Amino acid sequence: MTKIIVTGAAGFIGSHIAEALLQQDKEVIGIDEFNDYYDPTLKRKNIAILKAYSNFTLVEGDIQLLDWQTLLQDVEVVYHQAAQAGVRASWGSGFRAYTERNINATQILLEAAKDAKNLQRLVFASTSSVYGDAETLPTHEGIPPRPVSPYGITKLAAERLCGLYHKNFGVPFVSLRYFTVYGPRQRPDMAFHKFFKAVLQDEAIPIYGDGQQTRDFTFVSDAVAANLAAATAPDAVGEIFNIGGGSRVVLTEVLETMAEIVGKPIKTNHIEKAMGDARHTAADVSKARKILQYQPAVSLKEGLTQEWHWIKSLYS
Repeated sequence: MTKIIVTGAAGFIGSHIAEALLQQDKEVIGIDEFNDYYDPTLKRKNIAILKAYSNFTLVEGDIQLLDWQTLLQDVEVVYHQAAQAGVRASWGSGFRAYTERNINATQILLEAAKDAKNLQRLVFASTSSVYGDAETLPTHEGIPPRPVSPYGITKLAAERLCGLYHKNFGVPFVSLRYFTVYGPRQRPDMAFHKFFKAVLQDEAIPIYGDGQQTRDFTFVSDAVAANLAAATAPDAVGEIFNIGGGSRVVLTEVLETMAEIVGKPIKTNHIEKAMGDARHTAADVSKARKILQYQPAVSLKEGLTQEWHWIKSLYS
């Protein structure tokens, strides 16, 4: 039986990856420290879904303090999803959490991975935030990263560490640069979660700046498919891939789609542009198409509808 580790297994994307693997009868060890960057009860709900499977084991703890040598003994794949997320909270005194959880934790995992005899693949969750305000849209992987947030800097550092451990010790890493992932279980600090929750509570949605910013939105099941492919595609080792939703959308258009889904007009409240937010993101996913056979399958309207149903069940 294939043994797999998912770090950040109680989180948004991590829990979906773990669930997909459990459904394939893989043996999954989920690792999470349940920190309080957002309400840990949401993470406990995600874990409850995973605990329903007999082939799931939870290891609760800080990545930097775990016995990785023992944990990695028979493990073939690690999906490293654990991170300190969030662009806006990465300024100021919060920064240390980002260096600890994104850079130091990844380095500890890589140190152990270089000596792990059975490890076939380490899939690293990176982010479109490494590009910052990319000059070329859609953005391909060859464009020099220029993060505009401290968060983006720490994720880029972790990604580069993966590259060094690959080059010097043969750690079989693959990096996936996610472009704005959304869907059920989305973190409460993320836009669509906040937007739908505001609609439920009949409050105005806060819009940063003029609402003309664009994003490449990726539904969570597409991100999961990319991860599973990254763990098996023979030519993926040592490579970096953009994972996007296949369409770039203006924020105001998203709000129109949301209004259609919820069946009522959406109140908005424009606030100042946030520091560290990229103005536009768009993924060139041709490399992922070619090597991972990646094909985003869920449209924005379909994905938002799924997230709306989940938000209603969460807060009802």
